[in-house]
Amino acid sequence: MRYGIIGTGAIGGYYGGKLAHDGQEVHFLLHRDYEYVIEHGLQVDSCDGSFHIDHPHVYPSTAQMPPCDVVLVCLKSINNYLLRDMLPPLLSPDTLVVLIQNGIGVEEDVQQMFPDTALAAGLAFICSAKTEPGRVDHQCYGHINFGNYSCKDEAKMQCLVDEFNHAGIKAGLFEYMEARWKKAVWNMPFNGMTVALHTQTDLLLKNPATRQLIREQMMEVVGAAQCLGVNNLDESFVDLMIQMTDEMTPYSPSMRLDYDFHRPLEIHYIYTRPIEIARKAGFPMPKLEMLEAELRFLSES
Repeated sequence: MRYGIIGTGAIGGYYGGKLAHDGQEVHFLLHRDYEYVIEHGLQVDSCDGSFHIDHPHVYPSTAQMPPCDVVLVCLKSINNYLLRDMLPPLLSPDTLVVLIQNGIGVEEDVQQMFPDTALAAGLAFICSAKTEPGRVDHQCYGHINFGNYSCKDEAKMQCLVDEFNHAGIKAGLFEYMEARWKKAVWNMPFNGMTVALHTQTDLLLKNPATRQLIREQMMEVVGAAQCLGVNNLDESFVDLMIQMTDEMTPYSPSMRLDYDFHRPLEIHYIYTRPIEIARKAGFPMPKLEMLEAELRFLSES
């Protein structure tokens, strides 16, 4: 399939790079490092094996990109308003748009912008960063779960999963709500706590007090999801996420990097939206509500 990448950063650069390295036709949207990648190519430094793409298909605007079978949207969700203008040149009647973004509710809002477009969620479990032009630093993990939001072509969803796996990216297809809320179990505690306490994931788990707080926050997410009828999500998944984080490289999540580089924080979809949804369902999330308030204070200071 022909792929388009909107947001060639730590996530789009890695997944798009892996697909291109495997021989797929991939078209990358770039901004600040467009000229650099034209001249030097795209480098992916990876714990699973580094590689370089000498002459990737890169563009400074989606207006110059061809229609694609699959568009991977890897923008921060706070920039989704840009999709009104960015997405249409890439769309055909059969295009699948995959939102590889954090949070709850992104597909619902994008569907309102593009009511006839097939959407899916992409939930990346990955430690990756892009801190210099044309270079992605993939530190550990990398698997991705896909959740079908509005795509009627099940064969296309399976083809997406198959092509990711062929490219060396562990991928699976999950029920949409299950996929989104499982990612929230990790995202909601760790993104905000690394900002509020100005630390990294490993130190949060090494301290007994914050380790317990992280677990309690994760259980709030599990409780909210169960209240909403989400299946296959219980305390055993919390245990798995804590074990996975214990084993990963010390890591600063995307929100911590955004805060350090004085960029806007993705508070709405990662915190406000799921907290509101859970509250309407009768399940308050007091510890995460407090964390949301702290993040709003820090983002506005």
